[in-house]
Amino acid sequence: MTVPKIAVVGMWANSVSGLRFSGNSVATALLQSVVRAGGEPVTLFAESPLAPLDRLAGFDGVLIPGGNDIKPEMYGQEAGSDTKVADYEYQDEFERDILAAALKLGLPTLAVCRGFQMLNVMHGGTLMQDLPPEHEMHRNGLHDVDIAADSRLASVLNEHDQIRVSSYHHQAVDQIGAGLRAVARAQDGIVEALEPVDSIKPVVAIQWHPEDNAATDQQQQALFDWLVTTANMQSDRMQV
Repeated sequence: MTVPKIAVVGMWANSVSGLRFSGNSVATALLQSVVRAGGEPVTLFAESPLAPLDRLAGFDGVLIPGGNDIKPEMYGQEAGSDTKVADYEYQDEFERDILAAALKLGLPTLAVCRGFQMLNVMHGGTLMQDLPPEHEMHRNGLHDVDIAADSRLASVLNEHDQIRVSSYHHQAVDQIGAGLRAVARAQDGIVEALEPVDSIKPVVAIQWHPEDNAATDQQQQALFDWLVTTANMQSDRMQV
């Protein structure tokens, strides 16, 4: 039995319940979703003696989760009063470099919320640092998302043109980065999914949190199933 190894980026948190000091955290629901899909999630720490490309050696796929806001200096802005960046000074660079390495290696990659925003920023895109009141539904709730029929995302979700999603974010994509295209939007116009224009690259990036209800919603679990299944197929090809 082949079990694909999925590298999951961890977030350095200065305070974690039950620990005396700082910790490396990933949402349990996210890891469980990978396991349900048949994968073995392995959490990466922000510091390592290895280069990003070397760190991903032996992995079959990559998952970039949600978390704190990205430093606005990474997209040419000053931090607003509502922007809350990661505890660890170099968390953003760590995630950016792992994501860049995954793209270079052609590893199947699922980027969620902050990961989705990082994909945009590393391609030269920008973010809205705090959504105005008319976009309140994104901060903590369920809403519908319209999906482009010609996208990888639509294929992953079995050609569904609309999906109800769980959102928990106060920032959003503003200018879309070079080489990316929006393949899903909320009904208020907020970009909800990005994919590389080069459709060969196995990347799905979404603004919402599929792990919130993946245990009971097969459409959300399908995103993790795609990641693990595609990782397994790629691993098999490399062994031939």
